Amino acid sequence: MQGGGVPTDLITKARAGDGQAFRALTEPYRRELHVHCYRMLGSVQDDEDAVQDTLLTAWQGLGGFEGRASIRTWLYRIATTRCLDALRAAKRRPAKEWNIPEVEPPQPTGFGDVVWLEPFPDALLEGVSDVPLGPEARYEQTESISLAFVTALQLLPPRQLAVLILRDVLGFHASEVAAMLDSTVDSVNSPQTRPCRPAAPAPFGH
Repeated sequence: MQGGGVPTDLITKARAGDGQAFRALTEPYRRELHVHCYRMLGSVQDDEDAVQDTLLTAWQGLGGFEGRASIRTWLYRIATTRCLDALRAAKRRPAKEWNIPEVEPPQPTGFGDVVWLEPFPDALLEGVSDVPLGPEARYEQTESISLAFVTALQLLPPRQLAVLILRDVLGFHASEVAAMLDSTVDSVNSPQTRPCRPAAPAPFGH
């Protein structure tokens, strides 16, 4: 077993170019990666491109996956990097050409087509969690992708945005976040890097 309980033979097959094996490795995390990229970028269409870029990068870089972290953590690291690149770029790069056999790509959109924040479709939240959510957990999940909350997130500098989402929303340990961002635990825990979770702006008229 490797990478958080993933069968080694599945990783070996994916590295050899088996698209179905790669899909088996990554499909369980696709929807939650969409939610993560949406929180980072504030656009459903841009998050589609970020996830596509993430999966292509994972496909092309699977040979370098050493199994020291889980597949899920590894994918989040790639996705966060792709989102930070997009946020920092003066002009967002077009999505790469899809070349993963036997894996259906997300619908093509193009970075930057929509410049305003937009709500995340409720239908895409189905299946994000492996376990049924109680009322409180479901409310927390809904609040964490609400338009008001994501609007508040976009006011943060990109690195602070990444740290807050990875630590306070997703619950990754400081050491995991530090590894994802090629940083140190002290830096991740610093008040300058890890701001307080922003409150959602009050609705108009209040």
